[in-house]
Amino acid sequence: MREITPAETADRPIVDVREQHEWEAGHAVDALHIPMSEIVERLDEVPDGAAVICRSGARSGQVVAFLEQRGMDAVSVAGGTLRWAAEGRPMVGTVA
Repeated sequence: MREITPAETADRPIVDVREQHEWEAGHAVDALHIPMSEIVERLDEVPDGAAVICRSGARSGQVVAFLEQRGMDAVSVAGGTLRWAAEGRPMVGTVA
């Protein structure tokens, strides 16, 4: 599984795989929300080249491994939304 920093996501679509309540609390601007539990059924919505993000990086790593097994280009955002927020990246809301 490949990881990139939040700053390295500039040219990639961002897919947030956290649960609805986490998404509502705060998320990256322009991110697409597809909860991890819905990835299989919504696979056709995941853009190739996606930067997958969760709270800290664990769930996004699992999703990236799944996507890579299906031949998709995907990377995990190291540190997740916690790091995203800590680095002052653009957000809707805040992350607690």
